[in-house]
Amino acid sequence: MIDLQDVIFVTIAYLIGSIPTSLWIGKRFYKVDVRAHGSGNSGATNSLRVLGKKAGAIVLLIDILKGWLAVGMVCFSSYSSGSIQRIHLEVALACSAVVGHIFPIYAGFKGGKGVATSMGVILALSPIVGLFCLLLFTFVFLIFNYVSLASMISVLSFPVWMMAMSKMQSKWVIVFSIFLPLLVIVMHRKNIVRLLKKEESKIQLFKKQGT
Repeated sequence: MIDLQDVIFVTIAYLIGSIPTSLWIGKRFYKVDVRAHGSGNSGATNSLRVLGKKAGAIVLLIDILKGWLAVGMVCFSSYSSGSIQRIHLEVALACSAVVGHIFPIYAGFKGGKGVATSMGVILALSPIVGLFCLLLFTFVFLIFNYVSLASMISVLSFPVWMMAMSKMQSKWVIVFSIFLPLLVIVMHRKNIVRLLKKEESKIQLFKKQGT
């Protein structure tokens, strides 16, 4: 039986995930619709390219925070810590937040690729697993300078870290840890093609970006 509180929390998680950070920041402070420039994506990477490093960093942090806050709402549920019901709700909140980021109701269901918000939900589900994913992302990015490649590799490592290090071993957690990387890969299918053709744009954080 579906609990009404679960429906309410999952709906709120979707609405939080739907907040189009880059779109609102771009229009409010830069008078720019980021979807009309660069890759046409409304994620942190395109915000960095179009709006600059400061705006890109703010978008990234807020998008991560969206995922973390959405899953964190489980603290207000009636489920006890460690219960299977609480774990299942956490997974549902995580899915809802990521889907909201990719298909935001506030922006015509055209959002980002879900990486930053995915990182937020991973950090909320298991901080240690999230830390390892972040470290792997940083390592790959600093070597190759491809945000897309670093994003995909770090998220692909999520189920490995989750099964090896997390105490959350519910079958639904495992299913989610596999579903999330698959979703991110699908959202990056065009990036994969460009990477194979060696046409993917690099991000040089320590060099001035071209205009």
